[in-house]
Amino acid sequence: MSITIQPFSDWLKATAAHVENVLDEFLPEADIEPVRLHEAMRYSVLGGGKRVRAALVYAAGEASIGAGQSLSSAQAKALDHASAAVELIHAYSLVHDDLPCMDNDDLRRGRPTTHRQFDEATAMLAGDALQPLAFELLAQTPVAPALVIQAIELLARSAGSLGMAGGQAIDCLAVGQALSQAELQVMHSMKTGAMLQASVLLGGIVVGAGSATREGLERYASAVGLAFQVADDILDVTANTAVLGKTAGKDLQNNKPTYVSLLGVDPARELLESLRQEAHAALLPLGPAGHRLGDLADYIVGRDH
Repeated sequence: MSITIQPFSDWLKATAAHVENVLDEFLPEADIEPVRLHEAMRYSVLGGGKRVRAALVYAAGEASIGAGQSLSSAQAKALDHASAAVELIHAYSLVHDDLPCMDNDDLRRGRPTTHRQFDEATAMLAGDALQPLAFELLAQTPVAPALVIQAIELLARSAGSLGMAGGQAIDCLAVGQALSQAELQVMHSMKTGAMLQASVLLGGIVVGAGSATREGLERYASAVGLAFQVADDILDVTANTAVLGKTAGKDLQNNKPTYVSLLGVDPARELLESLRQEAHAALLPLGPAGHRLGDLADYIVGRDH
């Protein structure tokens, strides 16, 4: 997948379709025992979503090799492995987040959540199985062993107690609590931001990005990771269930602290715009090669309109 002049909406749609095919190839077939578990894994991963995290992987990979340059076949395959890995971790986290012991939600991507479609135990096991599959794919990435180790370490840290899982733990404890903006930012930088940042950085790592490029990607990823959550908080109170594909108003219903509950809708939108500008500023050293990452920043911010 090389840099093209496709309109962004076409590029995003094509990337999502490509990732769907990649995931379909990497996931166990549904007719392999244990059949019900594999059916649940495939149900949880395939058939929906904009694949923003995977798109960040590919866009960062393209940005890292420079404008007008084409990915080698090995680099393209490496990005496939990295994008599938982040999508598998994301899918597992959604399956577990939706369980009765967590958010107890009935809808995800406009259809029944995995524990509603199957059962609670199967959903738990599906999430459990998706997580190691992500690391198996990273371990098989066709790049230098040192880069494979970096990629595995980054994803593990981003998904673990200092990242996504830790942020979710803080979120559970924060229900009904009044958090400061700094505390809220720490929670969301772990819960949501860590995996979005990992998506960007993995794209750079597996194509061999240099240190200067990685620094720009890190600054961009930090801004985009927070922007995604701010936009989600706004959408929770401004969009309906049909638009969201999940139950609207759950944060308010569950008395969870959000940027909207802390700041209000309009100030949250002002923060969102400042994060968009910060993301674009971080891309300036990358030149034209970073244009897809810029498009993605605009897309993430624009979801609340």
